[in-house]
Amino acid sequence: MKLFLAIVVCKLLRFVGGLMGKGSSLPGQFALKVCPDALGRVKLPAHVIAVTGSNGKTSTVEMIAAILTADGRRVVYNKEGSNQTEGVATLILSHCTLGGRMRGDVLLLESDERYARHTFRWFHPTHFAVTNLYRDQLTRNGHPEWVYDAVKAAVFPETTLVLNADDPLASCLARDHEADKVKWFGLDECSVSTKEHRGAYHDGARCPVCKGRMEYSCYHYAHIGHYACPACGHRRHETDFTVTALDLREGKLTINGETDISLAFKSIYNVYNILAAWSVCALAGTAPGVMAGVIDNYLLKNGRVITFRLGNHRGTLLTSKHENSVAYDTNLAYIAAAEKPCTVLVIVDDISRKYFTGETSWLWDIDFDRLNCPQVQRVMLYGKYCNDLAVRFKYSHIPADRIEVGERIAAAAEYLRENGDEDVYVVTCFSDRDKLLSHVERD
Repeated sequence: MKLFLAIVVCKLLRFVGGLMGKGSSLPGQFALKVCPDALGRVKLPAHVIAVTGSNGKTSTVEMIAAILTADGRRVVYNKEGSNQTEGVATLILSHCTLGGRMRGDVLLLESDERYARHTFRWFHPTHFAVTNLYRDQLTRNGHPEWVYDAVKAAVFPETTLVLNADDPLASCLARDHEADKVKWFGLDECSVSTKEHRGAYHDGARCPVCKGRMEYSCYHYAHIGHYACPACGHRRHETDFTVTALDLREGKLTINGETDISLAFKSIYNVYNILAAWSVCALAGTAPGVMAGVIDNYLLKNGRVITFRLGNHRGTLLTSKHENSVAYDTNLAYIAAAEKPCTVLVIVDDISRKYFTGETSWLWDIDFDRLNCPQVQRVMLYGKYCNDLAVRFKYSHIPADRIEVGERIAAAAEYLRENGDEDVYVVTCFSDRDKLLSHVERD
């Protein structure tokens, strides 16, 4: 009876919330008060797929859903990105019959890395993909190894892990896990690989297992690459799903030496997200032809990349999670690879959507010198924290006469509308992007 009441409460509140444009977490929160173990009582589909990590969760989940849907599966997933326990409860219970059987062939969950252990207390995923683990939201997550411990508590023996072999920390999740229950994805050494590390810090300098000095044969970005610890033997695992060739300039990649994919967004992040989605869907039984048909030139719908017009400017907004320097670095690298003259607008107005903090030390972890290239004609620093940005840029090698500082985002948009016609790249977070988008014409 409690489960029945919880499902009714969830469906009712979900309906009311839908009319108001809200309701991704609250229905689940009330339903769990009615029946705290509701998630352990419902009958779930045969495939329960979870995706977590510091970056790439939402994009990877979106692509998995698109592929499995094209393969004829009925996929239930948290499109809103509400990835904590209450949001997952809303998703599951609102798709259940009153008898407690969930409709759909696949339950696909984006899971917050800190809350996965709470969500999966009641049920265990059949497949659990981990995209990466690195510095992210210091005031919430602390050190990446603390996040690793939180994810580790959500790993169960019967779950097949799908791990990024190029991430020395995430790959540690395979330790003590049955070998045939671990599948690996990663990149061969390719055109983006370097022999030297680039970045303001190097979280891969020390082995996460023994703290000995790590050796790399190549880096793909940050500390993601081909590593080996001579002290304890922790090293990159051979991969089951591999990008065997990559040309970001041309926007082409090859998976497992057989399937060519064109990239709509030429970013190393996009490459890893595609490969993670490919790996999960292949394990779920989807044919390569179906996967390639969906992923080829795939355009994300989740707002991570948005194109727009502003006056005579063609613009691209790149969502770079505040308090996550690797997300910034990869987007700055994307801009640095552009060939046409451009202006870059960096906005930091609200650091977080969920809590208040004025902590801006993470700005010093970002490699802003990537913008010190000929095609970047001007860098505009705007938002409440424009002066924090300005101080950080004083310690970059970007000439001062290329830098403009102001607080009002509307003023930056108005200036661009009235002046110039070069390409514009905007680097900001979910919390701030609409403050610019309200002034532009979206494509």
